[in-house]
Amino acid sequence: MSHHLVRPRIMRGLGRGVEWEFDRVTFERDFSRNMVTRLLVERAEHGGWELDRVQIGPDGKRRVVLRRKIIRAVRTA
Repeated sequence: MSHHLVRPRIMRGLGRGVEWEFDRVTFERDFSRNMVTRLLVERAEHGGWELDRVQIGPDGKRRVVLRRKIIRAVRTA
């Protein structure tokens, strides 16, 4: 499994002023579907990530893009 953090980018149309942080994870072909599911569920529960897209290449690698909202604190007074 390899892990690459992608710079946050702004996604328009999903809500006014919503910013998303993206994370790319690659799983080798030796990881079973159940193992990949368990790893992604754990990241979702403990890191607040949600699934954005999954691509399975001809070599059997799963390339997964996760996202989570960036919540900016607004200063009041």
